[in-house]
Amino acid sequence: MIRLQNLTLQRGPQRLLEDAELTLHAGQKAGLIGANGAGKSSLFALLRGELGPDAGDCQLPADWRIAHMRQEVDDLERLAVDYVLDGDQRLRQVQRELAVAEAAHDGSAIAHLHHELDAADGYTADARARKLLAGLGFANEQTERRVGDFSGGWRMRLNLAQALMCPSDLLLLDEPTNHLDLDAILWLEEWLKSYPGTLLLISHDRDFLDAVVDHVAHLEQRQLTLYRGGYSAFERARAERLAQQQQAYEKQQAQRAHMEKFIARFKAQATKARQAQSRIKALERLEELAPAHVDSPFDFAFREAEKISSPLLDLAEARLGYGDKTVLDKVKLSLVPGARIGLLGPNGAGKSTLIKTLADELQPLGGRLLRGENLVIGYFAQHQLDALDDQASPLLHLQRIAAGEREQTLRDFLGGFDFRGARCDEPVLNFSGGEKARLALALIAWGKPNLLLLDEPTNHLDLEMRLALTMALQDFSGAVLVVSHDRHLLKSTTDEFLLVADGRVQPFEGDLEDYARWLVDYRARQQPTNNSAPAADKTDKRAQRQAAAALRQQLAPHKRTADKLEQELGGVHTKLAALEARLGDAGLYEAARKDELREALAEQARLKSREAELEEAWLAALEILEELQRQLEAAE
Repeated sequence: MIRLQNLTLQRGPQRLLEDAELTLHAGQKAGLIGANGAGKSSLFALLRGELGPDAGDCQLPADWRIAHMRQEVDDLERLAVDYVLDGDQRLRQVQRELAVAEAAHDGSAIAHLHHELDAADGYTADARARKLLAGLGFANEQTERRVGDFSGGWRMRLNLAQALMCPSDLLLLDEPTNHLDLDAILWLEEWLKSYPGTLLLISHDRDFLDAVVDHVAHLEQRQLTLYRGGYSAFERARAERLAQQQQAYEKQQAQRAHMEKFIARFKAQATKARQAQSRIKALERLEELAPAHVDSPFDFAFREAEKISSPLLDLAEARLGYGDKTVLDKVKLSLVPGARIGLLGPNGAGKSTLIKTLADELQPLGGRLLRGENLVIGYFAQHQLDALDDQASPLLHLQRIAAGEREQTLRDFLGGFDFRGARCDEPVLNFSGGEKARLALALIAWGKPNLLLLDEPTNHLDLEMRLALTMALQDFSGAVLVVSHDRHLLKSTTDEFLLVADGRVQPFEGDLEDYARWLVDYRARQQPTNNSAPAADKTDKRAQRQAAAALRQQLAPHKRTADKLEQELGGVHTKLAALEARLGDAGLYEAARKDELREALAEQARLKSREAELEEAWLAALEILEELQRQLEAAE
């Protein structure tokens, strides 16, 4: 196991950990979260032996093999598949020794080394490396290309594949999803779920954390606190803990008082009752989740457009692509104020082509594209980070597009994106990717757009900034078209999906779970068929009947389990409804009933946690039932 005892870790003058404690048992999968600069990457360096503790102990089993995702690429001439195979250093060592033995015609050594090669799964290594590359989005022909032929993001995918290729007892992954699309993230989730070793993962993707980890280690105020469950469970647990600390609510008192005053004044008036109810629900959400983010440095909104057109933009029978190459054909899309659209589709299918055309970076090859008279586009893409002026400060960037505005107004606006004090005046030359992304979003938010085109806006953003962006998009009154691998952002800010695949753009009738299943089918369709395979033997009818009978026997207990879970879930729903009705009582928010309110909120958090657990178990049971039913139908 990993055990940190009274650990103090310092980098230069900054103390990152002080008397910190953490225990992770073998096989556990933990997410490591905390603010940027808190020391997460330094803790990884400590576990790899690149740093030593300034005080205390860092204990790992001496025989553990540690794999990690490197951030640099040191050999641009290697073929991609060979670069990935280099991740298995033991395999490469055996291969080198075998080459020497074969050159020396040493039969005894050759026999021994072939045994070693078999023990290292060397005979399947090439196939495994290519499977990793395929899962991360590489086409077959790309596996034989030089590493130097790939862009920076694809080189990071190669580094990830190299880390996964390495046999390990401890796997350290620092932001593995930053350069992945949704397809690759879903594949990586499944790979990590089946990883048998101990996993420590730095990520700002809450859905990814929820899917993969069973613990969350929170680095805050130079301490490590371990929470059981994924990120959503951490958020609820931290909110409940902070709810007991009255000082943590000071930031929210003004907002809560305003809501309570509105509720008390208008709840009894029929014309205002609907608005009062909406504020009651908002207050419930504030009480339940906001404490977990009370110390967030981000608070911003997209400034409202002064004029608007409807439609904002209209595509009809459009042909989109580059030069003579058509990527998408017969595209029909009308964007009206209030539209909330997420683009789904395999890597390379044309999502970015569509957004670049709408953003006027590409011209349609055919068809019609009409833009509204008052259209103002806010366009975010990764290449815009490189277009920032390295020598200019955040304040100067904003002053260039806000001539005549008071400097203090601009500084206050930038403060919502956590550019405060001297940071407002520093050139962006040495800014991190996350800081540049925040500045690009600030410039867009200032520009009063009525259409947002967002191509992977959460890359490099931490969890708190992602939450702030989600809240700002929910309040945005214009239209939004977004490509993102962040499923929480998609679920929270879009209400319809378009599927970009096979040269077409079509409505997708389903949710992200349906899309994950569609992807599995899509990949299967892309595999070459083998027409020379022999015809299947005739089914043994007796064996078929026996198989069907066995499946029917399995169905009964699973059906009982699903029914029991559904019944218990219904009971929790009933309790929650009663509790939420109680929380709708404006009198409960009076100062004299503070303890009663706190208890009610704690009970609400407990019930919601249980509700989430039961829903997950119930859905899993239903999936098993559906799979057994499909097998039974096939067997009969």
